[in-house]
Amino acid sequence: MNELVFDVTQEADGGFVAEALGESIFTEGNTWDELRANVREAVAAFYFDRPAPHRIRLHLVRDEVLAAS
Repeated sequence: MNELVFDVTQEADGGFVAEALGESIFTEGNTWDELRANVREAVAAFYFDRPAPHRIRLHLVRDEVLAAS
């Protein structure tokens, strides 16, 4: 696997939650920098006994609700 993609959502409190697509890897962080560090740590732990992906992509998913009028 060359790349592992995480869908990242921002919580109401401002923190972030990341979920890997295709793997059971979940993590969170209070800031974007903390999330990045936690993702790297979670990926290293998940792949401790096998080859890890070469790249990790963080895909920020954002929902926005607009008034229709």
